[in-house]
Amino acid sequence: MSEDGDFTQYSSRRGRLLVASPRLADPNFTGSVVLVLDDGPEGTLGVILNRPGSVPVGEILGGWEALAQAAPPAVMFHGGPVALNSVIGLAHLRGSGDAGSHAGWVGLFDGVGALDLASPPSAGEDHQLLDCARLFTGYAGWGPGQLDGELAEGAWFVLAAEETDVTTDSPEALWHDVLRRQGGDMAMLAAFPPHPSVN
Repeated sequence: MSEDGDFTQYSSRRGRLLVASPRLADPNFTGSVVLVLDDGPEGTLGVILNRPGSVPVGEILGGWEALAQAAPPAVMFHGGPVALNSVIGLAHLRGSGDAGSHAGWVGLFDGVGALDLASPPSAGEDHQLLDCARLFTGYAGWGPGQLDGELAEGAWFVLAAEETDVTTDSPEALWHDVLRRQGGDMAMLAAFPPHPSVN
């Protein structure tokens, strides 16, 4: 649910975080923090922000290595269980940035946007506007009404995203960090391990 307990008030969750609640038992998403990239009547799509892999970006998409190294660890992240052969990129604009659109970049929130990986950074001047990037293999997807059902069951919290959530150098701690900054009861949840088997 959202911060105020009403998950239905948002016509779109695009650019927001889905943070797995301790009730969520699906091993694909236990302890996950998902950034929603698209949300509408046809379903919801996002990437898991806190599952770094072991393959360096340079081994897969060498043209994006420098921007990935600006947001360490410069590895391919596991974005979700769907379409594991696909790659999705997120990038941050230099400076304050705006939420407009540039060639190859579409804003989501606060200077963070989705990246078109078809043309490497050297292919256009607009890429000079980017200061870092993070790449994800696969994505998380929900069909029409599926996510609403999971929200009603208390499986997720819908929370505001911050720029640093996408490029944190401590992605494994993101679940705890996001909950902790909410304060109150949610901050108390951060003291518990995301995996119930860990005590």
